[in-house]
Amino acid sequence: MVKNSREKLQQIYHDVDKLYQYVLTNGRHFYDRWQDKIERQEFIEPAKNLAAYLALRQKDLRPLQQKLIPLGLSSIGRSEAKTIVTLQALRASLANLSGLETSHDYPTVEQFNQGIQLLDQQADKIFGPAPDDYRTRIMVTLPTEAATDVKLIDEMLLAGMNVARINCSHDNPEIWQQMIELVRERSKKLNKTVKIQMDIAGPKLRVDWVFSYFKKNKVKVGDHVKLLPDIKHIEANSDFVVYLGCPFPCVYEQIKEGDRVFFDDGAFRAHVIEVQEHGAVLKIDQVKGGSGRIKAQKGINFPDTLLNIDIIDQKDEQDIAFAAKWADIINLSFIRSKKDVEEIQAKLKELLGDKANQMQLMVKIENSQAVENIVEIIMTAASKNPTAIMIARGDLAVEAGYVRLAELQQEIMWICEAASVPVVWATEVLANLVDNGIPARAELTDVVEGARTECVMLNKGDFIVPAIKLLAKILKKVEINQFKKTPQLRALNIAKQAGQYTLDE
Repeated sequence: MVKNSREKLQQIYHDVDKLYQYVLTNGRHFYDRWQDKIERQEFIEPAKNLAAYLALRQKDLRPLQQKLIPLGLSSIGRSEAKTIVTLQALRASLANLSGLETSHDYPTVEQFNQGIQLLDQQADKIFGPAPDDYRTRIMVTLPTEAATDVKLIDEMLLAGMNVARINCSHDNPEIWQQMIELVRERSKKLNKTVKIQMDIAGPKLRVDWVFSYFKKNKVKVGDHVKLLPDIKHIEANSDFVVYLGCPFPCVYEQIKEGDRVFFDDGAFRAHVIEVQEHGAVLKIDQVKGGSGRIKAQKGINFPDTLLNIDIIDQKDEQDIAFAAKWADIINLSFIRSKKDVEEIQAKLKELLGDKANQMQLMVKIENSQAVENIVEIIMTAASKNPTAIMIARGDLAVEAGYVRLAELQQEIMWICEAASVPVVWATEVLANLVDNGIPARAELTDVVEGARTECVMLNKGDFIVPAIKLLAKILKKVEINQFKKTPQLRALNIAKQAGQYTLDE
């Protein structure tokens, strides 16, 4: 029995050793591709760990995990920030348990903690110091009145706002400057550290105009609608329920039959049945509520189409120039590939010269292409600039689907932790509370999930101050019980209460 157990342990040791050698070799290959492009010294170790983690996650580790769990050893399930040292410690323990003459040194505590320490350092640099009672910061989108409302700014600061977000799709540079000056003035007065983040709109595809020959122009499942680059291509006496304007030439060059097209955050779902010289014919597959009107300025998503869209237009150039002068963090919207990041970095180089690499970048992950390219996006951004990733779950859910979103947001957090890149949890956090004053139950559990990141974003609304206060309380509570994927096993009151009774009672 002892011999059989020892042989099993030795076999598991050899499995782990083989995995360790594979991760070392292939992780090195990953890193070698990026090494020459890394300009920031502080990103070298995170890049090496990310490379090792990617090599590790190329394998299906579930059979090995099932062998390790009964031994009371690490199942490698929390190795994101410490991939190599986790395998080294596991290998050393298995060598000792199996009685092999081969011995391995255990990594030091400092080596185990290095990845999380580097992540915390990046979070401090980008978002400012963490609150005393919890590590997850709170970002708040500023409403227009934040330009002049001293009381509102003070209440948000005292409630727990750490990052003030300005959405460049709204207001104008004059109002933005007033917001920034007031936030900085009041934060200094209240002895609070607050970073300014400016969200560049980017190439958001929207319905530019809507035209119909019918008075009753609601669309329903089975209807045909037509997407056009401009209004001059509308046909006379057409049977299409509506014509929809989308003035991006690349759409009609790259779209193909069968591609899905979604409108208004997925409220209307269609697919392409014909691509014509000046437009595309769509068939409606699904409508929220059974029927409805597709309205101008609502978003359009092409989840199956690889669109080659310029990441910066004239307005974005002006907004980036403003943000480079006034903001601490520039948030990049609708990034799809490393090429988009490089284009914005080049623009910052024009504006800031040698100081361009000091600008902190935040990259929104909000489409399927960005998810597929997330490693190259992180490497390109973080090799030059302090970088954070925002999981923008609205557009991402529309493109990837709600079932896939639940999986993707986990994967994004794992990859970012491996790279020591801070994450922002965004989109409709405590939305009912912010808008109506009372939270939905599901919103509270959503916050618990968001507490695993370095920052949670709230949108603007009438009840924003109570929302900040509640979010801060939840983050404080969660911190006691959970860190990333690891439960923190404090003594439970339920267990203490149960311990007061005997079985006889």
